[in-house]
Amino acid sequence: MRIAVLADIHTNVWALEAVLADVRKHGCDAVWNLGDILHGALRPRATYELLRAADVALTIGGNQDRELDEWMIRDAGPEAIEWLGGLPATAVFEDEVLLCHGSPTDDMCYLLEDVSSGHPVVRHEGEIVELLGGASQAVIVCGHTHIPRLVRANGQMIVNPGSVGLAAYSDDSPLPHAMENYSPDASYAILEKTPAGWDATFRKVPYDTREAARTAAERGRRDWAYQITTGRVAKA
Repeated sequence: MRIAVLADIHTNVWALEAVLADVRKHGCDAVWNLGDILHGALRPRATYELLRAADVALTIGGNQDRELDEWMIRDAGPEAIEWLGGLPATAVFEDEVLLCHGSPTDDMCYLLEDVSSGHPVVRHEGEIVELLGGASQAVIVCGHTHIPRLVRANGQMIVNPGSVGLAAYSDDSPLPHAMENYSPDASYAILEKTPAGWDATFRKVPYDTREAARTAAERGRRDWAYQITTGRVAKA
């Protein structure tokens, strides 16, 4: 069984198209989506329609899927907004894999990284285990940070597939920090169950970022335009 794990699409339908094409090329049996889907300065409705056509097996919501701004509501339309509001915060696959956006108990928490330095640093194992909140599944898949990463802690494999649609961003919460991949490529992971247990591989998919960047700039988000095309946050 091979499962494509996607996260943090952020309305970037061009990146999503490239990722779904790569998923088909690699013969994945199912697609999972870890949230932060229709929040962003790009194409909410087109993103929603493409995901629905892709027949995604499991979808959970992210923290920013609750933040309904004017553009998101107007472009996505009532059907998409209703769908978004009905998404669960977590999901479990066959008692073996837990899907969450941030951590199993808090979709705004960075499960694997500490950002107190202004940049992501992997947490100590004990802190990660505490943030798991007692989750006992062999595999935890999470998003939110936009950084592809695999960490093993407490006998569990924790996988963040990275971001499909936004390769870098900055935020002031819980304090000012930047998340950067230093490449504009779209990211996702392939989770595979083998006789030896679960395994994960990461995919970095190049796509033409020009239309996404142009759209972001037209919406007044030149910061997004830069982040999409470079995978970096512009220096102040």
